[in-house]
Amino acid sequence: MKKILYTLLLAAFIIGCATTNTKNDIANTAGNDSDTVRIANDSLEFEILIIEPGFNNWLVTQQPRGYYEQPYLENRNLMRVIEYNNRVLESSRFDPNIYLQQINYERGVDYGYEVNYLLHNWFNFFERRYKQKLR
Repeated sequence: MKKILYTLLLAAFIIGCATTNTKNDIANTAGNDSDTVRIANDSLEFEILIIEPGFNNWLVTQQPRGYYEQPYLENRNLMRVIEYNNRVLESSRFDPNIYLQQINYERGVDYGYEVNYLLHNWFNFFERRYKQKLR
């Protein structure tokens, strides 16, 4: 698999297990009892898993898809990914139970609207839930 493999696996408390899906779009993998979201695209060879209790319920209260333009989402995500990854590397300053692993998000790669939309909203959720500022 190429270097571009994305895994976003964050959870304070995991309340469900992800099941295997091979779709090239978003899927809620475990129904209403779990907040596991999987986004995969085999042609770009990346995958994002969001395992966060309460994320799906929170997501439906946010701005709908299409509200933000993709370039806006890409710029916001890039800034936040850089800050988030710095915090992962500085485990003595930041809680390693919150900042579990780095996010491989590269400038210039078109991940599509759905990936950028969900990542943007996950960062919003993360900031509110854990009282963190990634700006």
